[in-house]
Amino acid sequence: MADESQRPIIVKRVKKGGHGHHGGAWKIAYADFVTAMMAFFLLMWLLGSVSQGTLQGISEYFRTPLKVALSGGQGAGDATAIIKGGGTDLTRQAGQVKRSNRSPEDVEAEKKRLKALHDKISADLRTSNVLKFYKDQLRLEMTPDGLKIQLLDEKNRPMFASGSAALLPHTREILRELGYELNAVPNLLSVSGHTDAAPFSGGQQGYSNWELSADRANAARRELILGSMDPSKILRVVGLASANPLNRQNHFSPENRRIEIVILNQDAVDRIRSDGASADAAAPAPAEEGMQASGAG
Repeated sequence: MADESQRPIIVKRVKKGGHGHHGGAWKIAYADFVTAMMAFFLLMWLLGSVSQGTLQGISEYFRTPLKVALSGGQGAGDATAIIKGGGTDLTRQAGQVKRSNRSPEDVEAEKKRLKALHDKISADLRTSNVLKFYKDQLRLEMTPDGLKIQLLDEKNRPMFASGSAALLPHTREILRELGYELNAVPNLLSVSGHTDAAPFSGGQQGYSNWELSADRANAARRELILGSMDPSKILRVVGLASANPLNRQNHFSPENRRIEIVILNQDAVDRIRSDGASADAAAPAPAEEGMQASGAG
């Protein structure tokens, strides 16, 4: 019995056959997949919950980030302005996003309205007791900004007295007839005066083709109003001298002396107003009254 109690105790350790080490790489890949899916659905939710104007602002920021950063702003896609002063909302900046989100139906209706006006005036050039005598001096053209009407000088039938903004009688007739026609549409108008490249001679010192073209455009505006056109329809009156010749081969051609009337579509109106707002924001603030008084002495 004593011998049996002193026998050594043998413990068998069975080593089970091992399988290859799986590692944790699949966990990392799975985590990346789940994160990507979460980001995707979050993006879809955000895109569905923001307005169209905000989406346009974000899109414009990534399209022209430097321009947005330089101009500043307070809208979607806003960035800290490098030049102090900030700016207006991104959708109001010139060259940025359109200010209005008009429906395709509205745009198409406006195109049809301007085309109908084009056809009406074209018919009047053949039948009107006034316009039919001047059909060679009137040109109609559909442009991206709207319907453009050009009143051209002819060698033997100018629109204005030489070197003057005084309208000749037949020009008054044309403009008054057009004023009556244009009052039938709700669109706003732009009136511009143009001269040829011949330097202006005579008159007061410093008076040039720039002043002459502006005075002629303003004279045309007055005649349109005398033709029963609502004065509030005029959005812009400008003088461009010889900067935009119609005949680019001959800058001295009589047809370069003209008045252009553009019946503007809404996109053109928005752009012109936006350009004006940008110019007003960039203009320096006027001096204080007290400072002006002290400087005058």
